[in-house]
Amino acid sequence: MSDIAKDPWARLRAATPARIALGRSGAGLPTQANLAFQFAHARARDAVHSALDVDRLVADLGDLPVIRTRSAVPDRASYLRRPDLGRTLAEGEAAHLPCSPCDVLFVIADGLSAAAVQAHAAPVIHATLLRLKGLTCGPIVIAEQARVAIGDQIGTAIGARLTVLLVGERPGLTVADSLGAYLTFGPKPGTRDSARNCLSNIHGQGGMSHDRAADKIAWLARAALKLGLTGTGLKEDADVSPLLPD
Repeated sequence: MSDIAKDPWARLRAATPARIALGRSGAGLPTQANLAFQFAHARARDAVHSALDVDRLVADLGDLPVIRTRSAVPDRASYLRRPDLGRTLAEGEAAHLPCSPCDVLFVIADGLSAAAVQAHAAPVIHATLLRLKGLTCGPIVIAEQARVAIGDQIGTAIGARLTVLLVGERPGLTVADSLGAYLTFGPKPGTRDSARNCLSNIHGQGGMSHDRAADKIAWLARAALKLGLTGTGLKEDADVSPLLPD
């Protein structure tokens, strides 16, 4: 007798990472399900509290020019309690950013999962740059203890037409290293989230692959620069090929 015949939930469990039909042992979960849950919770907690290894990330970026900066957050505990401080540069940091006008500026923010940034940011940037031929790209900016909106201040200081901010997404109990990408045309402080385009779930556990993410980012970047906008006015096209170089 097949496993599906023995357990009618087996086919559904095989089709989703969601925790369904886990069974029970007395009034609680079976030991295996309980241990798996605790392990997933520990991974998520570690992802939130772990620090980004910036030196390793710089090495992974290879010969690309890199600028390091930081938010106004003094420590990780404050980062979790004060989201507003993660959205702005620390005092004096903006003055150290060079004015280097460009079409596209990549900003890497550790966000809520340093593990996601460590694993996926450099491969996504390398893959995307191959698809942005003909556009000028500024130096890669790594912002520590940062959130999405910090890219607006950085983009303004450097003079970017478009920012592509890669950030570690809030970890869940299925994936703890998911990367997000936020594109903002004409970045400036006070930009609303509705004026951004977002790609999420960039990871290797059934999520968006590095190459697929690069395709979508490149299409959105070219469309944004052509139309002069991002956000609700720019709809993502399922067919990304027309705006990619041959």
